[in-house]
Amino acid sequence: MIKVVALTLALLHTSLFAAQALAAGDAEAGAKLFPRICGGCHQVGESARASFGPQLNNIFGRPSAGTSDYQYSDAMKAAGLVWDRETLTAYLEAPKKVVPGTRMIFWGLSDPQKIEDVLAYLQTFQTQ
Repeated sequence: MIKVVALTLALLHTSLFAAQALAAGDAEAGAKLFPRICGGCHQVGESARASFGPQLNNIFGRPSAGTSDYQYSDAMKAAGLVWDRETLTAYLEAPKKVVPGTRMIFWGLSDPQKIEDVLAYLQTFQTQ
């Protein structure tokens, strides 16, 4: 019985921790930031398409250079990344550090909360 209670508490704690981790960013704040920070080159949503940068629907879990409607740099093609919270956070902080030679013209975002907000917003364009 003690094992069952301990397992239940562990699962409950894990579930609460995961919910907090997902709630770290504010998607509504990210929706306001995205057009100013990312929207000049990237699109999201039902009619999103590549522009100066690739569209960012379903970015989580996607390999770098992973869409067919955008001409990626050789550096991005060779990067071999899979976009997740960790890689996207690092990339948004310092794109040229993560993918030296990238064509992305963005110096980086130093505010961790803004990064979390943008990631929370992008998560809303993730299909299951």
